[in-house]
Amino acid sequence: MIDATTKQPLRVTTEGGASAYIMLNVEQLDSVRAILDANKVLYWVDEESLTFDGGPETIVINLSYRADPAAVQRLLDSVP
Repeated sequence: MIDATTKQPLRVTTEGGASAYIMLNVEQLDSVRAILDANKVLYWVDEESLTFDGGPETIVINLSYRADPAAVQRLLDSVP
């Protein structure tokens, strides 16, 4: 799946020792949630979105500690 803001593939981030997460444009939230829900991936969405330098709203989907970041990345990569 392509990030609507950067035009690059969406990435599951695993940096920093915290749980894995996906940072994305708010406009894509429903689409990504549908993919995660259909594949029974446990996650939660941050309550607030952020805007960087006046750009589009960005939000974070946090993956459960039990989620497999590589498998979630493969799911995102499988969507055009």
